[in-house]
Amino acid sequence: MQVPHKAFVVVADGRKMLFFRNEGDAEHLNLTVERVREQDNPADGDQSTDRPGRSFSSVGPGRSAYEETDFHQLEEDRFAAETAELLRKRALRNDFEKLIVVAPPKTLGELRKSYHKEVEARLVGELDKDLTGHPVPDIEKALANA
Repeated sequence: MQVPHKAFVVVADGRKMLFFRNEGDAEHLNLTVERVREQDNPADGDQSTDRPGRSFSSVGPGRSAYEETDFHQLEEDRFAAETAELLRKRALRNDFEKLIVVAPPKTLGELRKSYHKEVEARLVGELDKDLTGHPVPDIEKALANA
């Protein structure tokens, strides 16, 4: 993938977002960190307190269980929406002209739901990989090989 000079690169998952700027050129990337944000998101078992509830039907036999809420996933989705909102604000301030987003497939899907039209207009590439835990040279290599 070609990463233009001064392109804004966001590497995110449901817990962490990294904002980079490419200070290199399209062929020789040099990503510099602009911002790092991480939130604590415990496992779902640590966030939920009870089993899902049950309902009794007055018509017909049987009981029905409510679907269990995955609080961990809800928090990851909220964090993705928050990331999209930060991108919207920066796009409206003209902080970047070209944007590349790197995120795992599920997070990328949540981000896409929340993209503002200004963000979409500046989006030049997406990579569906989880690279938030990787060092910068690995991220640069993954982008160059995409």
